[in-house]
Amino acid sequence: MKNYLHRLIYMLPVTILFVGCKSEPKNETITVNYPTTKKVDTVDNYFGTDVQDPYRWLEDDRSAETEAWVKEQNAATFGYLDKIPFREDLKNRLEKLWNYEKIGSPFKEGDYTYYYKNNGLQNQYVVYRKKGDGDEEVFLDPNTFSEDGTTSLMGLSFTKDGSKAAYLISEGGSDWRKGIVIDAETKTIVEDTLVDIKFSGISWKGNEGFFYSSYDKPEGSELSAKTDQHKLYYHKLGTPQSEDKVIFGGTPEEKHRYVGGYVSEDQNYLFISASISTSGNKLFMIDLTQENSELVTILDDTDSDTYVIDNEGSQLFLVTDREAPNKKVVVVDAANPTPKNWKDLIPETENVLTAGTGGGYFFTEYMVDAISKVMQYDYEGKLVREVKLPGVGSAGGFGGKKEDKEFYFSFTNYNTPGSLYKYNVETGAYEQYWKPQIDFNPDAYESKQVFYSSKDGTKVPMIITYKKGLELNGKNPTILYGYGGFNISLTPSFSIVNAVWMEQGGVYAVPNLRGGGEYGKKWHIAGTKLQKQNVFDDFIAAAEYLIENNYTSKDYLAIRGGSNGGLLVGATMTQRPDLMKVALPAVGVMDMLRYHTFTAGAGWAYDYGTAEDDKEMFEYLKGYSPVHNVKEGVAYPATLVTTGDHDDRVVPAHSFKFAAELQEKQAGKNPTLIRIETNAGHGAGTPVSKTIDQYADIFGFTFFNMGYDELPNQAVLKEFKD
Repeated sequence: MKNYLHRLIYMLPVTILFVGCKSEPKNETITVNYPTTKKVDTVDNYFGTDVQDPYRWLEDDRSAETEAWVKEQNAATFGYLDKIPFREDLKNRLEKLWNYEKIGSPFKEGDYTYYYKNNGLQNQYVVYRKKGDGDEEVFLDPNTFSEDGTTSLMGLSFTKDGSKAAYLISEGGSDWRKGIVIDAETKTIVEDTLVDIKFSGISWKGNEGFFYSSYDKPEGSELSAKTDQHKLYYHKLGTPQSEDKVIFGGTPEEKHRYVGGYVSEDQNYLFISASISTSGNKLFMIDLTQENSELVTILDDTDSDTYVIDNEGSQLFLVTDREAPNKKVVVVDAANPTPKNWKDLIPETENVLTAGTGGGYFFTEYMVDAISKVMQYDYEGKLVREVKLPGVGSAGGFGGKKEDKEFYFSFTNYNTPGSLYKYNVETGAYEQYWKPQIDFNPDAYESKQVFYSSKDGTKVPMIITYKKGLELNGKNPTILYGYGGFNISLTPSFSIVNAVWMEQGGVYAVPNLRGGGEYGKKWHIAGTKLQKQNVFDDFIAAAEYLIENNYTSKDYLAIRGGSNGGLLVGATMTQRPDLMKVALPAVGVMDMLRYHTFTAGAGWAYDYGTAEDDKEMFEYLKGYSPVHNVKEGVAYPATLVTTGDHDDRVVPAHSFKFAAELQEKQAGKNPTLIRIETNAGHGAGTPVSKTIDQYADIFGFTFFNMGYDELPNQAVLKEFKD
């Protein structure tokens, strides 16, 4: 990208009224000095149509002038946020509520039981372990990896006997990882650090080495890679990474954006998944019991999402949505594993299936209107039992090793903090293993699932959570959160930040939009490419439902989403700026004409299509692309764009360009700000301290722009202060 030598940024004062919610305006003002971003005459031509891109220089997020722009934008944003009178109260309450012990599901490796734990406000979870009934000890403490807490643990894998482990770390939120191998007993590093691992796990082959995936990382750029050449490598312990063998990928016949390899639990097979996008994969296998075994094709097209979940000898068990949009489990012999030989083991039902194994059984979780239902089957496909869950919500973690007689699962919903349960695989009995001691009373809150009609009449479910006794007067501060893409399902789960929102009388609403996976492949496809507008229509209809039923009104409604959900917010606020008071797009995909040219963006084309496909696709994308649909003279809602300056998945240029367009064209008095977290990425591994600061800012901005000059529920604040 050309590095422009001259930077023209002017500071324009904009006055924001400080308005009280239940009283007359106090005539106090917050003056925001927006940096007016320079414009450069950059034009692209798509199928005969010229498209201006005046802020393209911001795509070079490592240039000195972009870094200077980031500093000036943050100065303007934090100058505004610093003046919100209750922002510090929100931060204190978030810290107070966050400060409780959190534990992940225990798992056995060798002679030890391992588990993740956070004592409350630690920036990163610590990995602990116990041997039998012995004392716990720290195994890995990511809080010691860096002084500022921004180096995070992003993966941990043990050899089958538990004697060695390899773990992945991310620095500054990057998707690029480093791999470190240790002796599990002594916790000492056994060889040089591996570098430039991306979109990968680690899968061991015996004790001698492991498989991992990455791209070719070009010189001089951390943000680019040959993203159609993901490769699976084998690393043999004791040898330099430069000698690692390419197992799959990189040849003209094997160009794929996502390649992964995983070894079967019995160590007999290597299964390789290869994809050109985020949906659909080819599937291959290698017999590890035979020297120089050839690659065997299981599936040679990308028309389905298919993966092997276990094997018994040469019998392979696969989960697939091939000819089964809601997925099913099939069985086939490794001697001839192609689809024509597959036999249904656990048939497709009307509900979407996910499946795992543990203790010699299959555990299938079905989503029934986004709510978990869990069934246990034997390896003949016979139903053993339905696992009656502790309540209505989301269950996770059903699975373990074949020899496990018990394992742990979690359960949560929007108003219940996650608890752990120990499950006996033979009897189906379970007991509560751990319950969080949190300063929050879930019994004071309730969730209600409703079904509303979208623009085309499609019924869409939504769960609305709030404090019991809520008065439906149209004046409740409400956050409408959505995603709607990539076959991802939003299921009920507890969030500390949402608990703080609801304590203040806030409503939290989550619709299950098309584009997600809640109702299988058809639901996903209905929100992709030339049907993407369905997702925005579903979200808009959710907002209209909340307003029509007096949960809130446009003056008390905020919309929020991240990544693909950031696109959702950007598209919704540009299509219906009259519908909400506050918009909170996070790390959003905002430039739909160029998204595929950045980092891994080309892999998202299954959901989005690209502007280079054909004229119809170009015009469709341009029709909703947030960057290209900010109009001069329109009063947009109060907007706080959030991103990370080192986000190498959805590059920050998306948010930079969107914020610049808003600041130039906003006609109303609502603020349009961008909060750029420094030394941060797409969100995973973000230190707790930064997360708390961010949500204090987001909620402070939201309440303030809904007209509050103090928080709605001062009693909660007084209680925790006392």
